[in-house]
Amino acid sequence: MGRLARAGLYAGALIGPFGGAVTTSILPEIGDSFGRSPGAAASTLTYYLVPFAVLMLVSGTLAQRWGPQRTVRIAYVAYAVTSVLAACAWTFEVLLASRALQGAANSFTTPVLLAVIAASTPKEKLGRALGLFGSMQAAGQTSAPLVGGLTAEVDWRLAFVVIAVVAAGLAVLGVPQTDAEPDRDASLRSAFVPSTLRPAIIAFIGWGCLGGLSFLVAFRLDDVFGLSAGERGLLLTGFGIVGFLTARHIGKAIDRFGATTTVVIGATLGGGLIAAAGTTPFAAAVVIAWALTGAAAQGVLVSINALVLQSDNANRGGSVSVVQSLRFMGAAAAPLAFVPLYQAHPLAGFLVPAVLLVVVPAIVTWSGRGAGSRRTPQPGAPPRSR
Repeated sequence: MGRLARAGLYAGALIGPFGGAVTTSILPEIGDSFGRSPGAAASTLTYYLVPFAVLMLVSGTLAQRWGPQRTVRIAYVAYAVTSVLAACAWTFEVLLASRALQGAANSFTTPVLLAVIAASTPKEKLGRALGLFGSMQAAGQTSAPLVGGLTAEVDWRLAFVVIAVVAAGLAVLGVPQTDAEPDRDASLRSAFVPSTLRPAIIAFIGWGCLGGLSFLVAFRLDDVFGLSAGERGLLLTGFGIVGFLTARHIGKAIDRFGATTTVVIGATLGGGLIAAAGTTPFAAAVVIAWALTGAAAQGVLVSINALVLQSDNANRGGSVSVVQSLRFMGAAAAPLAFVPLYQAHPLAGFLVPAVLLVVVPAIVTWSGRGAGSRRTPQPGAPPRSR
């Protein structure tokens, strides 16, 4: 069961992004079922992401109190039940409610899985383990539109049946046992410390200006090159494919060079690629730049997970849940921030996030190093020589 639980640990990384993105390609079919427009059906994405991101601010700390095995099993059972409710939804309002409950359940899986990986993996191999986790998340996000589209050829509700079956199987597997005991005194405040907030800021900017910018790339492929919706959707999948292929290699780089170095390199490369995607006059170059951005995004995401999980904070589950919450809040904020810029001047819509990617992670990591060098000596430690 130990090996199966370990496999379930990484399979759990796939189902969350899969469940979140599964409706992206079947919005017209969902709308037709309830007499709604595809635009109205798009609210199924929002109803999933909002409770997912908000509850993740506290879910890791609550899981720290309850214990990872019990928390994950309950969350998977809830995810399966709410997926069945979505498959059986008899009104659009019931579907939206089920999506909100799905997001709430998923908020109690991802941070717990990451905390268990950290507790059950030697420090010198943690980067590789997080890289594998990241590749599975990328696979879930990339495959969801395809699987959703294929099931919709029969009935879009089958996509939620698939999710329910997988979640039930993961509930049986659980997660590997660790030496860590539940901390019933874990406080929410213990997760909001500088060693958590610095990676959280990078997560907010990094994902908002990388993965959260796919809609802007789609706008440009339409406005400048006149590509159809199907062509745009197919070309945008390069982001997830490259992310899946490179995440494990990025994990190895973290083990060798350190997470601080890789997060700055990933963000800087991402800034250059976003600028290229927004300025090149060739459609093929836009597609290539966007695909390579998937590798840069993994460089940021895997590194920030490593930064927070390698810290000395006892509430690792709470810390990683705060970081993940800010990551998805960044994605939610991206359209509000960058659509007006793009409409005012298309070039600004790409160059502003590119500059943020280059500047903010570098400043945040530099300030973190400075803070680390000014730590107060522990009681009993010899004084520094002057």
